[in-house]
Amino acid sequence: MIRDLTDAEARAALPLKWGRAPEGTIPAWVAEMDYAPAPAISAAVNAAAGRGMLGYPPFDHPMVGGLEEAFRGFAERHWGWEVPAGSTTLTGDVITGMRLVLEHLCPPGPVVVPLPCYPPFRTIVALAGREAAYVELDPDAQTATLDLAAVRAHFEAGARTLLLCSPHNPWGRVLTRPELEAVRDLAAEFGARVVADEIHAPLVLPGSTFVPYLSVDPDGIVVTSHTKSFNTPGLKAAQIITLRPDDTEAIRSIPFEANHGYTGLGMVAGAAAWRDSDLWLLTLRQRLDVLREDLADLLATHLPQARMRPLEATYLAWLDLRAYGVADPAAAGLDHGVMAAAGHDYHPGLEGHLRLNIATSADRLAEIVRRLGVALA
Repeated sequence: MIRDLTDAEARAALPLKWGRAPEGTIPAWVAEMDYAPAPAISAAVNAAAGRGMLGYPPFDHPMVGGLEEAFRGFAERHWGWEVPAGSTTLTGDVITGMRLVLEHLCPPGPVVVPLPCYPPFRTIVALAGREAAYVELDPDAQTATLDLAAVRAHFEAGARTLLLCSPHNPWGRVLTRPELEAVRDLAAEFGARVVADEIHAPLVLPGSTFVPYLSVDPDGIVVTSHTKSFNTPGLKAAQIITLRPDDTEAIRSIPFEANHGYTGLGMVAGAAAWRDSDLWLLTLRQRLDVLREDLADLLATHLPQARMRPLEATYLAWLDLRAYGVADPAAAGLDHGVMAAAGHDYHPGLEGHLRLNIATSADRLAEIVRRLGVALA
């Protein structure tokens, strides 16, 4: 069910990912997959467009019902999580939702941001008028875990919010229930709020288990969307999920002018993704499972000194290439026809790292790693 796009198809379908890459360069940077959409999503969106459903989305949140119902069914089937009805507030995308949550639901004070992080995390903290308090992952640590002692130190200094990416981008980690419970207990001790980005939750790969943060901490806040797992980032419709009635009332009272950007077609795509695309998603995870094994073999052949964080979720591999003595391996790769994401974008000042998107064909992945090997030789 997973169909690889040809280069020509990918350039037409993914104008950012492929359009920014020079001709002859293989893009492996932004989080989009080089695969055709899930059939159920294509059918639903095409049918809606055929009906002329190209107008404004509804303003009133009760109209979110179809999308929320589909997500509730997905969460129960896949994670055994019973999401209460009426807990979803629609927003344009996850980053917009997280910014709104910071502005309207989180206590005053600095915001704890683990590094490396998805770069917009740093931007939304600034846009919300907050100071970022960073917790750095030791690049030589065997396991990518959140440094709770460092988080505690920031809470003691006045921080009252933690941005949690679970599953983590770009670590590739799936945080365990005990880890999440420890986060919950620490936040409760200081009256802090945890805001969890769970956009990659459906992309947990075989061998790991996803635990929804709200199933551990009902005082937390989750922002998620169908767009990453089902490759639909152009169809805007994300969900802010809150279990506290006061949070739901506060976030829904935000004027539409401050919380817009979601689309009717995004709602249709999201409902089809959550409700009708389980088999496609299963096949995708199987494909990604094979590709992560392929990547390990390719690195052993072409970049034997590379170190890769175990990829438990997502299709975004975090590579430590410091052994090659190149400060910016992504820039070196670009000179040899590979466009990867520079590590210092995720962790300012960190040299020798990059994030590699492996959601492409096996042949393209092999050529990507071969070219990187030449670039860093």
